[in-house]
Amino acid sequence: MTLPPLPDSAIDIAVRADDWRAAVELCGEALQRSGATSAGYTGRMVQVIDEFGAYIVIAPGLALAHARPGPDVLREGLSVVTLAEPVVFGHPHNDPVSVLIGLAVKSSDEHVHSIAALANVFNDESVIPALAAAPDAATVRGLLGVDA
Repeated sequence: MTLPPLPDSAIDIAVRADDWRAAVELCGEALQRSGATSAGYTGRMVQVIDEFGAYIVIAPGLALAHARPGPDVLREGLSVVTLAEPVVFGHPHNDPVSVLIGLAVKSSDEHVHSIAALANVFNDESVIPALAAAPDAATVRGLLGVDA
C-alpha cells in the first residue's frame, strides 16, 4: 500500500487559520493546487464535518480531511497543512489540531488503501509532532514516506 505523491504545491507549512473551517479550506486548496481535485471538493470536505462532526480528528493534533469520491476528484491526491497556531474542531479528546492531511480518492478501494497506509505511518507516535514542526516539504515527504 502506497500513498499518492505529495508535490510541493500540496504542502503548506506553518500557515494561519482562524478556525477549523479555514484550516480545512486550506487543505482543500492545496489538493486543488496539486491538480487532484476541482473547486467543489473543498466544500464537500467542510460539509462532511458540518454533518457528522469532528470525527476526522483521528489522533491528538491530527485531522484527516476528506469527502466521498465524486466528480470533483480528478485523481488520487494527498495534501498536508501544518498550522502556526492549532485550531479546535470540537473533538472531545484530540483537540487542538496542528496537522491536517487532505485525502482525495476516486474509489472506495483507494480510500481503504490510503487510510491503511496512513494508519501505518501514524502508528509511530513521533510522526505527528515531527510533522507539526517540519520546516520544509522534503521533511514532510520523508516523514510520510512519499515522493513528490
